[in-house]
Amino acid sequence: MKGNFTVAETYNDGGAGAAIAFLLIVLPILLILIFAGYIIGSFLLMKIFEKAGVQGKWRAWVPVYNSMILAKLGDVSPWVMLGAIVAASVLGQVPIIGWLLSLVALAVAVMVGWRVGLKLGHEWYLLLLWLIPGLGTLIWLAILAFGQSRWNSAVAPAPWAGNSFLADRTVWEGVPAQASAGGVSAPPASPGYAADASAPTSAPSAAAYPPPAAPQPPAAPPAPPAGTTDAGASDDPNSPRV
Repeated sequence: MKGNFTVAETYNDGGAGAAIAFLLIVLPILLILIFAGYIIGSFLLMKIFEKAGVQGKWRAWVPVYNSMILAKLGDVSPWVMLGAIVAASVLGQVPIIGWLLSLVALAVAVMVGWRVGLKLGHEWYLLLLWLIPGLGTLIWLAILAFGQSRWNSAVAPAPWAGNSFLADRTVWEGVPAQASAGGVSAPPASPGYAADASAPTSAPSAAAYPPPAAPQPPAAPPAPPAGTTDAGASDDPNSPRV
């Protein structure tokens, strides 16, 4: 019994040592990859925010807050995004419930990604890159950040724009408003060209400018002076005769 106990104890100690060694090797690598992914992702978000007209580059480097800004650009309430992130993080380890909350967070992210990609002129199928864990999202962000297309907020409102729960109704200084349920927002003015305040906003009405009067016939010529004949000769007897 003593010998068997010693062998089992030695085996357990060896397994624990191998697990600790594995963690000491793998854990630093995982932390480095996570940190590098955060740096790259924040940089790409900063480029996307610049295209969308968001003021302040620092917004892209604040965890969670940058996802809320992206949600606003994607026509989704940032508070819905925040709730999805917190719920998935806190309750993610709970069986069944955590899995369902993870699906909810993924659905919100897909909605945001579809709208942001649409405003940058990209089709929905690029979201399939998200099927590649970790790396796929970075590739998707890189395509949006470094593509040649410009930000276009004058697109049709999102299908959920009339939903008071999902739709974005918040107003944040420095973050441009997007299309609302009431209609399509006007595209931003070109840099260096402001709207002319003196230009008429509507066509002049017909009542303001009456039509010109009909042309009148010329007046009769004035009568000849007294003492002249029709031939233009004078009746004065002293005047020379032709």
